[in-house]
Amino acid sequence: MLCVSVAQGADTAGAGPVKVFILAGQSNMEGHAKVALLKYQTTQPATRDLFRHLHKDGVWVERQDVWIKFFDRKGPLTVGYGAPGCIGPELEFGNVVGNHYAQQVLLIKTAWGGRSLYRDFRPPSAGLPPADALEKMLAGMKKRKPDATLDDVKATFGASYRAMLAEVNATLADLKKHFPDYRDQGWELAGFVWFQGWNDMISDEATAEYTANLAHFIRDVRRDLKSPALPFVVGEMGVDGAEASAKIQRFKAAQSAVMNIPEFKGNVAVVKTDVFWDTEAHAVFKKGWREHLEEWNRVGSNFPYHYLGSARTMIGIGRAFGEAMIALRGGK
Repeated sequence: MLCVSVAQGADTAGAGPVKVFILAGQSNMEGHAKVALLKYQTTQPATRDLFRHLHKDGVWVERQDVWIKFFDRKGPLTVGYGAPGCIGPELEFGNVVGNHYAQQVLLIKTAWGGRSLYRDFRPPSAGLPPADALEKMLAGMKKRKPDATLDDVKATFGASYRAMLAEVNATLADLKKHFPDYRDQGWELAGFVWFQGWNDMISDEATAEYTANLAHFIRDVRRDLKSPALPFVVGEMGVDGAEASAKIQRFKAAQSAVMNIPEFKGNVAVVKTDVFWDTEAHAVFKKGWREHLEEWNRVGSNFPYHYLGSARTMIGIGRAFGEAMIALRGGK
């Protein structure tokens, strides 16, 4: 499909500061549901109603009232702002908040595959791991880089956190450059969505620290972005749906435990994503997707750790994130 520009809410967009939402995390915030799968499912009786709002007369809709920037990609919200050739949660999240707010909306995505909160996104207030853990990491690094130092190891902690902040600040410092239709109406940070966890879940050590690290992350993001009441939506891991392993269940418990911290009541929401697990795609995957490729290409496009590359799943998750964000903001 090509794209068609749709000025949804164009008569009121820009009537106040731009509502800025930050979407951060690892590969599932990037999103790995292929646009080719989505295109096919827009034509199928069982799924076309779910995706009807995404296209018009066979052309993908571009929302002029919702801008998005995902590193070097930027423009009006439409398909293709996930991993290359894919969609992620941003698409339906943007539609939900775009439909709700009269003001212009901006989504800033900062997501990289294979990143952990324990190390890559580690917030400053979490400090560094114990010295023995750092020495063990140094030994591993020296196998690849013989002249590596302890400082090299320490520099990896929080590298993605710092890159995330740099991307957000650089974007907001020059909105007119990135979005020429920006009319100097100002902007306000409206919310933060965090969807991450696989690289922590596979480590018992990182899982044990996850609740504390996530709490530090929320506090530090609010401090560093000078937005102490910034609403936070956390996507709870949903891989394997109701059949999730004990290891995944332990990790989900570590994520949701952040809601037991009194200071986060009413300003942080943990959203379940297992309810959007695509059981139809999973059934085909389990019986052998390579042996049933034609059937597989009608329902999925990636592996289970990427939610099977299910367009239905990504749309459901994005919608849930958007609705949770609006609820946290009291509809404002």
